[in-house]
Amino acid sequence: MIRTSVVKAAVRQPLNIASRATFTTTARVMAAGDTGAPPKTGGPGDAFQRRERASEEFAIRQREKEKLQEMKKKISEQQAHLQKLSDHIDEITRDQGGEKN
Repeated sequence: MIRTSVVKAAVRQPLNIASRATFTTTARVMAAGDTGAPPKTGGPGDAFQRRERASEEFAIRQREKEKLQEMKKKISEQQAHLQKLSDHIDEITRDQGGEKN
């Protein structure tokens, strides 16, 4: 009796393992970032993809806006520095008597 139950268990076990293995090999493979919803006829994709793209574009625009503001600030500082240098040159030439004002 024990012998027959052990043999039956051994025979059943490989079938269970084999049936479990088929489920693990049929897993759906996705690339990084795939949400599983393909874009409809060349469209922008599902709502998550559109939202993610919009937030990335917004972040890029914000960084570009900050860079432009920094550049404008540097340009105004350089223009002020050039104006100071020009005033200083005018002052030196007036003191030397090179120009009549």
